Amino acid sequence: MTTETTPIATAKIPAPATPYQEDIARYWNSEARPVNLRLGDVDGLYHHHYGIGAVDRAALGDPAHGEYETRLVAELHRLESAQAEFLLDHLGPIRPDDTLVDAGCGRGGSMVMAHRRFGCRVEGITLSTTQADFGNTRARDLRIEDRVRSRVCNMLDTPFDKGSVAASWNNESTMYVDLQDLFAEHSRFLRVGGRYVTITGCWNPRYGQPSKWVSQINAHFECNIHSRREYLRAMADNRLVPHTIVDLTPETLPYWELRAESSLVTGIEDAFIESYRDGSFQYILIAADRV
Repeated sequence: MTTETTPIATAKIPAPATPYQEDIARYWNSEARPVNLRLGDVDGLYHHHYGIGAVDRAALGDPAHGEYETRLVAELHRLESAQAEFLLDHLGPIRPDDTLVDAGCGRGGSMVMAHRRFGCRVEGITLSTTQADFGNTRARDLRIEDRVRSRVCNMLDTPFDKGSVAASWNNESTMYVDLQDLFAEHSRFLRVGGRYVTITGCWNPRYGQPSKWVSQINAHFECNIHSRREYLRAMADNRLVPHTIVDLTPETLPYWELRAESSLVTGIEDAFIESYRDGSFQYILIAADRV
């Protein structure tokens, strides 16, 4: 019997790579914000997304207490993991022999959670060699490298066979790609009846145009936030039929308000808070089936 080993991530982005994709790869290869690493250090699940749910103020205790900051970091991480669990809740029935794809997998926290829940194989793709190597190292540390793998890959041109994937997701990564190209690729590798889920920030079409806050977020992360309408149109064009849409804006605002109180602020917190409050920005989950 042979044992599959996790390949070392390659340093070159597979073609076709655009100058923009190369810029994004450089951005995430050099990214090492404490807000991502310190939260992951809480329990070894390293996320690159935000949180949902009510803040447990009782768990935080007295702000004057010497352990308050440590408790705050743990609470932010709990809300992050709650967001990932909510996404996994919408993947539908998954068997241990199924394959899942995390498009834009970051450092792999959600992949580990998916494997622990379903026992299945999870493939992650990212433009960042740094992230892929980090995720593969964590998988080896957890002795799940035969079931959980990160690779450097363009999410618009993946190596997965047509119809070979049971479910896939993007968790706050769709703002780096064209939605028509992205959903065409998910539709290609998902089996008929397979599930696609995304949690994302999007600008509200009712606002008219992206607000100044959305523009600040775009500049901060070097991304291009789409409107809610664009998601639904691109899904319809690519045989992905939404059946669940959840507005998570009220659920994510407490996360941002708490993060703004911490030592982990990055300067973008006010843009998220103000845009969520004025309705120009929304945080949503969309679950769709491949038909």
